[in-house]
Amino acid sequence: MQHKQLKSIDLGCGPNKLSNCYGVDKHPYDGVDQVFDLDQSPWPLENNHYERIYARHVIEHVADIPAFLGEIHRIAAPGATIEFVTPHFSSIHSWQDPTHRWHLASGWHKTFTEDYMASQVERFNHISTNINFSSSLRSRVGRMITKIAGLDYWEKHYAFIFRARNITTVLEAVK
Repeated sequence: MQHKQLKSIDLGCGPNKLSNCYGVDKHPYDGVDQVFDLDQSPWPLENNHYERIYARHVIEHVADIPAFLGEIHRIAAPGATIEFVTPHFSSIHSWQDPTHRWHLASGWHKTFTEDYMASQVERFNHISTNINFSSSLRSRVGRMITKIAGLDYWEKHYAFIFRARNITTVLEAVK
């Protein structure tokens, strides 16, 4: 089977699967290697296999984020990196799609990365979080505030004034 050779997987890949990845989606788009619902577990994927996992614009659609991350942890090789991209809660893109169940902030990962929660959920290390803004002049102000005062300050005081587009979070599977 082809996916045994591929060490990267694109979860919820849709019709735009990343190259050199095994593609999984709920819908049988061209290029999807395996069709199944990410809300149904266990996933029909091998344990401890994938070294690189991509979940681009999918976490906001799943029914149960802790269960979704539990399955990601199960299929991740020790030390695997996982990249999540999701609309920031201040983005119109987070709200205009009625299939979005979650509207996430930059610290969404803390439940899965901070020591006080380690006994309750699968464990990951936080590698990075970046907020993407548009190229407008107004967005430059938001970007400047995050650099000077930090993401938390911007989210609490300015996120709906100087809106973001996406959050990109990279985690590492701890096993």
